[in-house]
Amino acid sequence: MKALELSKKYRSQLDKFDITSPLRKAHFFAQIDHESGMKAIRENLNYSTIAAAKKAFYTPFKGKSNAFISLYLRNPEKMANYVYANRNGNGNEGTGDGWKYRAGGMIGTTGKANFERLSIVTGVDYVKDPELLNNEADSLIAALVFWKDNKLNIYADRDKLDAISDIINKGRLTEAYGDSNGFQDREKKLKVYKEVFK
Repeated sequence: MKALELSKKYRSQLDKFDITSPLRKAHFFAQIDHESGMKAIRENLNYSTIAAAKKAFYTPFKGKSNAFISLYLRNPEKMANYVYANRNGNGNEGTGDGWKYRAGGMIGTTGKANFERLSIVTGVDYVKDPELLNNEADSLIAALVFWKDNKLNIYADRDKLDAISDIINKGRLTEAYGDSNGFQDREKKLKVYKEVFK
């Protein structure tokens, strides 16, 4: 099982970020499995339909015409530069920051400010070379930094899957239970990893 392999391979990193108990490991691996399949990936943003683009990026496309949205379809770089412009430390559309600092890592570090934070914590210049998140170790470490910065061990210790899922998926806690994207899959994976990390 990949989660077990990764937990052994990167034990020193997990220890460094206090993901040491079976419950913390179960929650961490359930989330990175859901988010990235535990793979080092970068966000694609290759949308082919207006409906899919609007669903994924409701706020940036709110009030925009279908003709406007269609200008960004099947063009991942252009899409990223628009939807992530002037957010999370990124510059405007013309800077190319949206594409450069699109989501990467096993949880999905997004935006220049978050790449800067990752660089400060690790001492590795991810701002200069964001493609490092295509490496397994860097991708996992990015997820660990996100986990610690958001104090997710606190919720893992309380077995609060909904809270962890909200923070990862929505960036904040919500009142509704199970409203984060893919919540049922996260729940299913958590049950599996609770058995794996007994």
